[in-house]
Formats: sequence, C-alpha cells, structure tokens
Amino acid sequence: MTETADRASGFGGWLDRQGIARPLAWGYLALLLFMIGDGIELGFLAPYLTSEGFTAAEVATLISVYGIVVAIAAWLAGALAEAWGPRRVMLIGLAIWAVFEVIFLGFGVGAGNYDVMLIAYGIRGLGYPFFAYGFLVWVTMETPKHVLGRAVGWYWFFSTAGLGVISAYFAGAVIPLVGELATMWISLGFVLAGGVLLIIGVRAHSRGGDGSALGNLSKVGRGLTIVKTHPKVGIGGVVRIINTLCFYAFPVFLAGHMINDVGFTLPEWQAIWGTMLLANIIGNLLAGYLGDRLGPVNVVAWFGGVGCVVTVLGMYYVPAWLGPNFAAVTAVAVLLGLAMAAYVPLSAIVPILAGSRKAAAVAILNLGAGLSNAVGPLMVRGFLGPLGVSGMMWLLAATYAVGIALTVLLRDPAVDEMRAGSRALPARES
Repeated sequence: MTETADRASGFGGWLDRQGIARPLAWGYLALLLFMIGDGIELGFLAPYLTSEGFTAAEVATLISVYGIVVAIAAWLAGALAEAWGPRRVMLIGLAIWAVFEVIFLGFGVGAGNYDVMLIAYGIRGLGYPFFAYGFLVWVTMETPKHVLGRAVGWYWFFSTAGLGVISAYFAGAVIPLVGELATMWISLGFVLAGGVLLIIGVRAHSRGGDGSALGNLSKVGRGLTIVKTHPKVGIGGVVRIINTLCFYAFPVFLAGHMINDVGFTLPEWQAIWGTMLLANIIGNLLAGYLGDRLGPVNVVAWFGGVGCVVTVLGMYYVPAWLGPNFAAVTAVAVLLGLAMAAYVPLSAIVPILAGSRKAAAVAILNLGAGLSNAVGPLMVRGFLGPLGVSGMMWLLAATYAVGIALTVLLRDPAVDEMRAGSRALPARES
C-alpha cells in the first residue's frame, strides 16, 4: 500500500512540475477526447456535402456561419466562465454540441435539409469554444503562476492533438470502413466520452465570479477599447487572424481539389492533413525557444509570414507539377505546419505591448483566433468562384505577405527587452 502511494505521489509530483494541477489532470484527457470528436469532420465535411449534391456556395456558407458563431463564442466563453464557473460553461458547451449534432446529422444531413443543417451547425458552433475555452479559464484559475506557462502549453498540446492530428488519422482509417456519415456519428461518441470524463474525473472546485454574467460581458466589451489606446495590440489581433487563415480555408476547398482534381484518395489526404498538424504541435514547442534566441518579431515575420507565403503556394504548385505525389505534398504540408506554429510568439508580444492591460490584450488575441475561423471560409465563399483554386491560393499567400508587414510594425523597445531579458536573467527556481 505504501509503495503504491509513493508511486502515486511521485507521479503527482511529476504532474505538478509540468504545470498540470492534479485536480484538473483528467480534464486534459477530457479536452483531448472532446476535440477529437469536434475535429473528425474537419478534413472531409466539405467534399462529402458536395458529393451529396449541395453546391460549393452552400457548403462555404454553412462553414462560414459556423465560424462566425465560433468567433462570438470564443469571446463570450471567458466572461461566462468567470460569472458561472468553468464547469458549468463546459457542460453547457457539451450539451449544445451533442444536441445540435444529432439535429444536424439526423434531420439535416440525413434528410438532405439544408435549412436545418445551417441552423443546427451554426448553433453547434457555441459548443466547442464553451467547452475548450471554459477549460482554459479553469486552468488559469487552478494552476500556480510559476508553472502557468507550462500548463497552457499542455492545454494547447492536447487541444491541437485532438482537433487536428488524432481526429484526422482516425477519420482516414474509419471512413473507408463505414463511410462519412457514420464516421460523423462516431464523433458524437468521442465528445460524450470527454463529457463523462469531465463529470466523473475532474473534482476541482469551479469558482464563479462575484458579478453577474451581464456585468462580466460588459467588462469584456469595454476591453475592446484597448485597440484605440494601444493600436499595436489591434495590429497583433489582425496578425492572429491571418495566422490560421489557411487552416480554416483549406477544408472548404482544397480538400475537394486534392481528391477530385489532383487524384489523392480521401485517406491519403487525411494523412497529409494530420501530418501537417502533427508538425504544427512540434513547431509550437520550438517557436518559443526560437523567439527567445532570435527575437519574437523576427520569428513571427520571417519563419511564420514568409514560411506561410511559400508553403501555401507550394500546396498548390507541388501537386500541380508532380501529381498525387504523397511524399512531396506531405513534405510541403509539414513545412506549412511549422510555419503556422511560428506565430506562437504573438502570445508573448501582444500582452507586452499592452502595458498593464494584459488581460484585454489576450482577449484581443482570442477574438482574432475566433475570427480566423470565420474569415477563412468567408474568403473562400467570396473569391473561390471568380478566382478558382489557383487564384484562391495566391490570395491567401498575399494575405500572409500583408501579415509580414503588419508584424514588422510590432517592433517595440519593450518587445526587444524580452529577447535581452531571456538571455541575461538566470532561470528562477520553482
């Protein structure tokens, strides 16, 4: 008994050193399961709906509406978590996702009813930010400050691993066996499993704020004024929108192009997509170290901005030149995943530029992340028709080029001190 307790204590101590608060440890796995379920459809939903007879414009509108709702929900999740407590917000998100997924699949997709699909899928967009960002608030509440950076790193590791990597490989393996619609029904099982694990496994106290939800939302709204008093924070928010544009735009049109025009099979494309996001996870860890070494603005502008310009174009021209060459396109996808990860130092740059209003600056970054979810599909909705696939890729590349110029504008003595300080100051012991 004592040996077992010692082992448990030893493992618990290891968790503490990694920044994973023991009362929340199962929550990270709950997040992973939920995000697997949420991400399973990402790589194939658009081409599947098109194959079922829906137009490209209808599919782009569906995904755009979803993205707009996600952007709003990402903005609201923090305020509601403060007012009602993170657990309640996460459970609300779980319920919304599950109920409206059933409506979307059973009464929308299964019945071929586009109006039901549009309404149900849009409302379902509230579910994932409430669950995921609600847990992020919980992590910031329960984790000691001296290991909070590590805790947030683990949060994004599990979130991205579920949303992009595991979900993509799972879909690629299962779709040939049961088909797309059944695979989406299976995603509901992952989401419910994450919810059950949250309910039975996470015993941390879920503290709510001392104000009303309306009062907290009012404070969030007032936080938007920081873009007037600190314009560079607003610029950073725009760069954050640009960061993941291709991640949200590609599933709307590039998946169909790669399968229908280039000649990849659906499992091959899912593997390419999942490998890109696996590289992104690794890049997230590397980008912070590079930022300390080379300067955060340099990493975002040159590794992130230039890298995305080159690799976005490469995702079109390499298969155009070489055909369905799995190894070549996967290599380009890996470089694109690393380039998107190079924007990670934005999370350090923008709060520094905000002075004492760091929380408001982080809110602007979260809003930018949510808006990226909407802007990517909207760009496809507006420009794919007149420009075609090649023109769409050039438009995305040009947008990343604009992002380089905006990133350079973020240079500031306070940001430069981050690089100098990381070299000059000794590491502080925990």
